[in-house]
Amino acid sequence: MTLKDLTLNDSELLARAEAWAKAGRGVAIATVIETWGSAPRPVGSHLVIDSEGNFEGSVSGGCVEGAVVAEALEVIESGQPRNLEFGVADETAWRVGLSCGGKIAVRVEPLT
Repeated sequence: MTLKDLTLNDSELLARAEAWAKAGRGVAIATVIETWGSAPRPVGSHLVIDSEGNFEGSVSGGCVEGAVVAEALEVIESGQPRNLEFGVADETAWRVGLSCGGKIAVRVEPLT
């Protein structure tokens, strides 16, 4: 089994986000918008988050993903989108989920 087998594709993620919104939950969508150097997920990768802290998909992994979920909860509350950047030196990259250093930019938007 691969990571791809464990994650939903884009249409499944968007359907999940829509279902959560129809159930009355606040929802945010996080999207990788840029990468520099090594990054575990390509541009266009998505993570959907609901106001209860549930999430599906992936934008990076490790501590980066946790930080994106926390920011998404604030985006849901405020209704204001945010751009986030994460970068790590090679020696600490594995601990936070960036496999060989590098940087990523993630856009987090509320689903309205």
